[in-house]
Amino acid sequence: MQPSFTRGFKAFAKAATGFTVALVVGLSSAHAFPDKPIKLVVPFAPAGGTDLIARTLAVEMAKELGQPVVVDNKPGASTIIGTDLVAKSAPDGYTLVVSSIAHAVNPSLMAKMPYSTEKDFTPVSMIVRSPNVLVVRADSPFKSVKDIVAAAKADPDKLTYASPGNGTSSHLAGALFADMAKVQIKHVAYKGSGPALTDLLGGQTDMIFATSGSVGGFIDSGKLRALAITSAERSTAYPGVPTVAEAGVPGYATEGWYGFYAPAGTPAAVIDKLNAATRKAAASEIFRSKVVSEGMVVQTGTPAEFDAFVRAEILRWSKIVKADVLAK
Repeated sequence: MQPSFTRGFKAFAKAATGFTVALVVGLSSAHAFPDKPIKLVVPFAPAGGTDLIARTLAVEMAKELGQPVVVDNKPGASTIIGTDLVAKSAPDGYTLVVSSIAHAVNPSLMAKMPYSTEKDFTPVSMIVRSPNVLVVRADSPFKSVKDIVAAAKADPDKLTYASPGNGTSSHLAGALFADMAKVQIKHVAYKGSGPALTDLLGGQTDMIFATSGSVGGFIDSGKLRALAITSAERSTAYPGVPTVAEAGVPGYATEGWYGFYAPAGTPAAVIDKLNAATRKAAASEIFRSKVVSEGMVVQTGTPAEFDAFVRAEILRWSKIVKADVLAK
């Protein structure tokens, strides 16, 4: 019996030692984090609102973390390509994804996903809320929301609205607008804000519900005309522009949002460092002045708060998808 007991004890001691070593290594790794550049994946094409947020915040985060934060654009498949890359990355804190409202909507829109939205990611922090702006070309005959509604009712499905892709805040804002205004407007999806705005300016589409960051320059230069803001309150960037609800569609309100996720299994100590760096960077005067001027609202918080918010968004949009609003 003694040899058997001895072998069992040695096996237990070996396992315990291995666990202790792994724990110490993990804690040591978290303590040293970061000791190399961090990749920030943007699942949209360059030049859009998400890209603006990522690149501005990356500079400020690098100051806090002491390592470069490199933005890597991976657009396509309604943010799924870039998001999937992060889901399958090592859970060490060196690869993050800038998530948006598409992250909460895709599970309802897509029959099959290459990852689990709720199981394959660890929340880091929310960053900003971003109302969309309904804009048309400067030479458009539409001067108000009521003009658009009247034209759409007079000739159903003639008008078109562009978006950076299916499931984006732009797409959702347009779908809700058509549903609540009881009109038919065709959705034209693009691979990013850049291509969508290029075609709008070129006359291929009639309007877009775009992020303030992506269209602010065009509004200021007079190339695009802002007709309404999608949030419940007016934008500080465009106080003279009415909300969609004020402009003729009572009860209408929706806005986009952005936040950071890391792969599931990322150590809590690493997440805490990333959260602290994100919140401090977002509170910097450089970041705040940039996003506020674009009509966005800085809103950071704990990982748990971000997780609860996104879970509520998933539930909200699943109900809307089931009601076939996005199919209209």
